[in-house]
Amino acid sequence: MSSTDLEAPPIRSILLSILVVVGLHVLTAVALVSIKAPKLQPEPKQDIPPVEIELVTLPAKSAAPIAETKEPVQQVKKVTVKKEVQPEPVQKPKAEPPPKKRVETPIEPAKPVVKKVSETPPIIATEKTSIDSSQKPVPKEVVPKKTSPEPIVDTSAADEQRKEAAARAKKAAQEAQDRAAQEAKRVADAKAAAQAKAAREAEAAAQAQAAREAAEAAAEAAARAQSNEPVSFTASAANWASAPRFSFPDRAARRARSGDTLNVVLVLRVNKQGGIDSVRLAQSSGNTLLDKEAQRQVRSGKFKPFTKNGAPVVGNVTLPISYAVP
Repeated sequence: MSSTDLEAPPIRSILLSILVVVGLHVLTAVALVSIKAPKLQPEPKQDIPPVEIELVTLPAKSAAPIAETKEPVQQVKKVTVKKEVQPEPVQKPKAEPPPKKRVETPIEPAKPVVKKVSETPPIIATEKTSIDSSQKPVPKEVVPKKTSPEPIVDTSAADEQRKEAAARAKKAAQEAQDRAAQEAKRVADAKAAAQAKAAREAEAAAQAQAAREAAEAAAEAAARAQSNEPVSFTASAANWASAPRFSFPDRAARRARSGDTLNVVLVLRVNKQGGIDSVRLAQSSGNTLLDKEAQRQVRSGKFKPFTKNGAPVVGNVTLPISYAVP
């Protein structure tokens, strides 16, 4: 499993995110549609009672003497005007009613009344007094002021619907956020598990490789041990179990000059136990007696067994020997 596949978001997460966004838009549209606008209720028609208007006529002034009469007479006309009721148009909420128009009737000029001039002031009929004291005053009809009732719009249902829509949208958003967090956690867990699995597989592969190399080395060592094929070693890689004693022979000193150094190079075949099986002269010192004596002396020594990959092998050792002429 490669790490590139884990970094790409899965198709299921993309589809889930698209569904959540579409669901939020649908919930918002439903909430907007469910809100009802308040309806204006038409004002009921009311019958307006007729308006009564009382007209009072004042006596006219005259310079000539006025004849005596039994009673001062004043003409009072009572006119009743009936106002036609017309249907009023539907008014908007919180609108004041239009001002009422009062119908005025033209007043006819009063005829002069002959009366006895006296010091008593004339009696004038008003709204609170009458011409004849025996009659009761006619109260003026008070027209009540009409007030158009304001339409009451009930917005509690719309408020409740808006609150419910907002709560549903908030709950849906919270659920979508929780699902997205769970999906992200699942993807992270899957990625961590894949990385752990890859690490275990790599470790297992390394262990298997090491085991194969060890097995191959063991097989090679076993094959070499069985074949007895010699392996070449240098003198520095050879360790003596018991070192031989090299000394310049007296017979060879007759043919050499004192103070000279003679070098002999020998090739030794060492078995798996470290013993020397054979000695071969690789380079002569120029003194035949010294060469033979060196081959004889080296056989008295013994090496530690040579090993390769933990298995003992047969080795060929090139050993240089230097002799100083006494």
